[in-house]
Amino acid sequence: MKINIGAKPLLGPTPVLVVGSYDKDDKPNLATVAWGGLCSSAPPCVAISLRKATKSFKSILEREAFTVSMATMATMIHADYAGLMPGATVDKFKKLKLTHMKSEFVDAPYADEFPVVLECELVGHIEMGSHTQFIGQIMNVKAEESVTRSFMVEGEKHTILETMKIDPLVFDSAGYKYHRITPSVGQAFSVGKKAMFW
Repeated sequence: MKINIGAKPLLGPTPVLVVGSYDKDDKPNLATVAWGGLCSSAPPCVAISLRKATKSFKSILEREAFTVSMATMATMIHADYAGLMPGATVDKFKKLKLTHMKSEFVDAPYADEFPVVLECELVGHIEMGSHTQFIGQIMNVKAEESVTRSFMVEGEKHTILETMKIDPLVFDSAGYKYHRITPSVGQAFSVGKKAMFW
């Protein structure tokens, strides 16, 4: 039997995302976000939610751009620190010894140590209460070749990300813990077809 536990942010796990932005003085900053994910296929868009008190909030509005990197097992400590410390007082790139890179497609930074980065142009924002949701159109995805797979379809090359090679972190909002993703258990848009024969 189900029980009521109240109105709480308990939909999870969620991806652990590291957001990069420049302030008005071109100083790069990183912020870790657990409230975020894809929100549109065409055009490809991602949504992230930030509190107004953060440096990233103001920077994204000023520069109208941000990057989103996927935190991994190898970058777990970096990602957690970037979420703990305020960008207004700490140079996170310097403290974490991360390599500052300027995006090719948008006016925002990223750390080269993260294997996947989405370069996003701000297309809108919505105030939601404790957080404001920023919607970014994905202008480009950069990925280390080692975490991708390419294949041909009708003479056209397609490149996709290999989740298990990335080894991404997910966040458990109920227990405040990070978890790994396990190997695939089924093929999306396929396993459900078995129900047609029930």
